[in-house]
Amino acid sequence: MKTSESTIGIVGAGIGGLVAAIALRRAGHDVVVFEQAKQFARVGADINLTPNAVRALDGLGVGEAARVTAARPSHRISRTYDTGEETSRLEMADSAEERYGAPQLTIHRADLLAALADMFPAERVALGKRAEKIAADEEGVTLSFTDGTSARVGVLLGADGIHSCVRTAMFGAESPRFTGIVAYRAVVPAERVAGVPNLGAFTKWWGPNPQSQIVTFPLNRGKDIFIFATTPQDTWHLESWTAPGSVDELREQYVAYHPEARALLDACDTVLKTALYERDPMPAWAEGRMALLGDAAHPMLPFMAQGAGMAIEDAVVLSRHLEGVSMSDAAEALKSYEKARIERASQVQLGSRGNNWLREGGNADWVYGYDAWAVPLGAPAVAAATATA
Repeated sequence: MKTSESTIGIVGAGIGGLVAAIALRRAGHDVVVFEQAKQFARVGADINLTPNAVRALDGLGVGEAARVTAARPSHRISRTYDTGEETSRLEMADSAEERYGAPQLTIHRADLLAALADMFPAERVALGKRAEKIAADEEGVTLSFTDGTSARVGVLLGADGIHSCVRTAMFGAESPRFTGIVAYRAVVPAERVAGVPNLGAFTKWWGPNPQSQIVTFPLNRGKDIFIFATTPQDTWHLESWTAPGSVDELREQYVAYHPEARALLDACDTVLKTALYERDPMPAWAEGRMALLGDAAHPMLPFMAQGAGMAIEDAVVLSRHLEGVSMSDAAEALKSYEKARIERASQVQLGSRGNNWLREGGNADWVYGYDAWAVPLGAPAVAAATATA
């Protein structure tokens, strides 16, 4: 694949990487994406796109395609795990669209990736490219891949997740930390649990400790219900999108939960299981002609449902900082992007770790009301509330 020192290279064809690729190409740059997978496969979790993320996608023209298979949760509800008491109820759907300019969408990650891939030339995505060496100089960045090939680009962006090789090349090796928490994921047909209330809402059952919860929300225009449950567990360290778990174990972990929550677990035929890892917020994301975005910069626990949202915001704000910028001035623009994003993303990262977001009400505007297309360039976002609100 042809590249040059006028090309922006992106490592990682996930959500953040593809959004960045689309946005940067729209901004007039030549872009190539390097992805270690040999083909795109329908793996991964179902994700929650809150209004801040959907508005950013709408600005790229992707939102309409995402809406085809997505559901629009009616509310965001918090309930106490054992009594079922509602402690928070926030209207979403049309109310969120009126307030924030976009609704909440819940969608399978693969469907979103397909919508994004349709917006970017397939010939500019290099599959089967696992970087093993990255060397930067004042004129650009050289990548060496495990297949023996190499590429030279003017700017390199790391959108390659929590185990980012670009991050390692920039700041040295550092292993993610196991949180002591595992997550279960399952999907059940809505008709199988038709007697359970609030199936059309995003519902979070808050457990007896910050690591224990059950989250449910609709998928496929409400035809299915996604279940995401977390619990402390030290014996399982495997981080995987596809590893099977035990349905019986899943149910045993939540025997103290309200009957309505357990009814959803009882409807599960299969479940996937993964260990959750994290890193601490970084003091910097950019160095010379390289920068990070998404989980490569700020991997976070899923308790605020903002992992995809922060990656999408990063990508849009990054593209705005690089619009009209020559490669010789890219390092300064990347530092300006870092300044604009690092405070907000770090705040959400720490708030996700604390897991108190909207537990008992609070104002969601500082998260949902963020407009990645309108925030001032180079200026850090000032939060209207704390991440524990």
